[in-house]
This record gives sequence, C-alpha cells and structure tokens, in this order.
Amino acid sequence: MIDLFSGLDAWVLVSLLLALTFVLAFEFINGFHDTANAVATVIYTKAMPPHLAVFFSGVFNFLGVLLGGVGVAYAIVHLLPVELLINVNTGHGLAMVFSLLAAAIAWNLGTWYFGIPASSSHTLIGSILGVGLANALINDIPLADGVNWQKAVDIAASLVFSPMAGFLVAALVLIGLKWWRPLSKMHKTPEQRRKIDDKKHPPFWNRLVLVMSAMAMSFVHGSNDGQKGIGLIMLVLIGIVPAQFVLDLNSTTYQIERTRDATLHLSQFYQRNADSLGEFLALGKSVEGDLPEKFRCNPQQTEPTIAALLHTLKGVADYHSLPSESRIEVRRYLLCLDDTAKKVAKLPGLPAREKADLDKLRKDLTTTTEYAPFWVILAVALALGLGTMIGWKRVVLTIGEKIGKQGMTYAQGMSAQITAASMIGLANIFSLPVSTTHVLSSGVAGTMVANKSGLQSGTVRTILLAWVLTLPATVALSAGLFWLASKALGS
Repeated sequence: MIDLFSGLDAWVLVSLLLALTFVLAFEFINGFHDTANAVATVIYTKAMPPHLAVFFSGVFNFLGVLLGGVGVAYAIVHLLPVELLINVNTGHGLAMVFSLLAAAIAWNLGTWYFGIPASSSHTLIGSILGVGLANALINDIPLADGVNWQKAVDIAASLVFSPMAGFLVAALVLIGLKWWRPLSKMHKTPEQRRKIDDKKHPPFWNRLVLVMSAMAMSFVHGSNDGQKGIGLIMLVLIGIVPAQFVLDLNSTTYQIERTRDATLHLSQFYQRNADSLGEFLALGKSVEGDLPEKFRCNPQQTEPTIAALLHTLKGVADYHSLPSESRIEVRRYLLCLDDTAKKVAKLPGLPAREKADLDKLRKDLTTTTEYAPFWVILAVALALGLGTMIGWKRVVLTIGEKIGKQGMTYAQGMSAQITAASMIGLANIFSLPVSTTHVLSSGVAGTMVANKSGLQSGTVRTILLAWVLTLPATVALSAGLFWLASKALGS
C-alpha cells in the first residue's frame, strides 16, 4: 500500500491524508447514527449488555463490509455523471471530495447532537447531488446532465419505499406474533418484565431472536452503509491520485483478457444489431475529433473508443506496464463504453435476450474499474465499529422510548429488527443503498401502531422533518462549498 503513494508531491500527499481522514470521520459519525440502530433494540430490551452488543456489532459490521462486495459503493459513485468521473485531476478532485464530505459531516454531527435518527444515506446522497449540480452550473452544463438522474431516481425509490415497507411489514409481523401467542411474555416491555416478573432479561427464546436479529442487522448494515464509505474513499483516491487507482493494478492477466474480450464482443454485439443501433451509434461513420482532449462521452464515438481501447490493451498482461496517462485513458474508454451500453439497453426494439447479453458484457467491462483495495475495506469497517462504541446512547434512547407513547416490547423489538435486516439484505442483493435509520425507525413505528401503543407526535415530527430537510440542506451546503472551492482553485 505504501508504495502506491511514493513519489507524490508533499501537498498532494497531505491533501490525500486529510481527505481520507474526512471520509473515515464521516464513517465514524455514521456509527453514531446508523450502526447504533443495529444495537438499539437489543440494548434497550436488555437482551445484551451494551459493551458486548457494540463489540459483536462491530465484528459483524466488519464481516458485512468484508463480504458485501462493492455494488452499493459504485451505485453511490455513479450518482455523478460519467463526464465528471472521467475528467480526473488533482485540484478538481480535492474540491469535489472536500465539499461533499464537509457538508455530510456537518449535517450528521448536527442531527446526532440533538439525538435525531437522521439518515447518513440521505446526507451522503444529498452532498453528492449538490456537487454534481454545482459542477453543471460552473461549467455551463445543462442541469439535466449534471447528475446521473436515472441512478438518482432508482436510489430515491429505494430510500422512499424501504421505510414504508418496513412500517407495514413490521406491523404485520407483530400482529402475527400477537395472534400466535397472545399471552406470551414477549409482549411485555423491559420495565413490565422487571416489575411483574422481577426479571431483568427477556425470556430465553425472545432474547436469542433479539440477539441474532441484531447481529444480522449489523452484518447487512456493514454490507450496505459500509460500502458507502468505500465508494467515498475510491472517489478520493481516483480524484487525487488517479494514476494509481483508476484501474485495479492487482488485476490478473485473466481479468485484463476478460476486459479485452468483453470490448471485442461489445463491438460484435453492436454490429449484430446494426439495423436498430446503427443511427444511434453512428456505426460505420467517421466522427470528427474522435477522441477530443476534454473527453465527453458520446454514443456516436463508440467505434473509435472501442478501437482505441483495444489498441491500448494490445499485449498488456499487467496494468503496471501501462504509463500513468494510458491507465487514465483506459478507464475513460471503459466508463464511456459502459455508459453507452446502459443507454443502448433502454432503447426500444432490442430483444430481451440481447439486453441480457449486454448486461453481462457491462459487468465484464467494469471488472477492473469497480473495485476496492482490502485496506480501504478494513479502514471503513474499523471506523464504523468505533463510531458505534462511542456514540450509541443517544439513538438507543430515541428508538426505544421516544417513538411510541410507551416503551418497546420484546415482540416489537424482534418484529422491527427482523424486518429491517430482511429489507436491507434485499437491498444489498440489488446493489441499492437504503437508510438503516429510517428502515428500523419506521419498523418500530409500525409496531407501535399495530400494538395500539400510539406514537409520540413530537419525535415522529422531528424524524420526518429531518427526513424531508436532509436532502435539500446537504445539496445546498455541498453545492455552495464546491462553488467556493472551485473559485478558489480557479483564482
């Protein structure tokens, strides 16, 4: 790892270390917000002592990050338009990274201070959108092109519908438990258990389910929210030291061959469907200024891009052998080909079987660009775990006592946790970021309604207000910071 940063100018190295510190600080604060939710129920119900709960939560968070892949990480990254991702330079990368991180950290700290279970996912996404929109305004790019709106819509849908589903499913699970075992001790609150039964802990089976679902929550949280930190760090590394991180330098010869073969098969795919795609891709026509210096992705430059990529990769068995500028060019070619392939897949008239083939080709194309070094994964996992251990108390109190008009029962805790773990796990399968905070909070609220416990309107109003304000506030904050940073760099 150390050799990757050798030879950097002192100011670049300092900027890089500062940016990485900012990302890890964001993940640390994320622990206050979201990871605390993973242990809130198990601590409140006294199923586990706090120190054991946060320790094992940290372990399962680590495993979640380690085994979760990078699908969610790059879903976050690709909120930015491809043009902003391919035109990498150190100054621009610094402005982008520090603006979105400063906005995200400021909002997260503010909401944590007031004990509001605000969403780190909303915070991060709002900050990224703000940078993309500000970049469009500064460079006279249409706002419609300033953000990858299709990806933004997909992510927005997952963020909006997952809490609604959490509310409904958790309520139904609780209703099922009450119908199945109406007189069970699992329907008592910890306070009632202590007063009536003179017992501190939940009944054995309830305790086991609470503990297991809490660890499942920690695992899926790590594999979802932890990936957001991974995506941020990759943005930092690619933006500040592109030569070392635009491609996975540890790619095997087989992986490089796989990329080259995918490029060749993509060309054959387009020729095979020339009748329906010829006009959109300008197949067989020369395009003036095939590969301009200020690179912009253009579907009509697909053929020259494929030719340039195949020429650059000819005979390459190790990315280390490519000059720094060639690595940056290869990534540009790959991202643009992937971007065009996404647009082609949405065109009418392409058979479903061909679309499936195109999707497989896209995965092979991005094999060596969508990655994360192990040390990045490890650093994010540690930051999340430490944040949990230090900042969990405020959110535990809100989740356990301030959403409903009475304390949470064991059955409610189980229903909310099982639902949240299932929802987040499902989102991981489809590489969609969701908010642990909102899924669990809405699940708890759903059980309160199903239990006829009532909701504390003040707390619910505050959570909803944070939910509504987070996106516009972070968009405005990060956009303003990016504009100031760009002006300072340009002056």
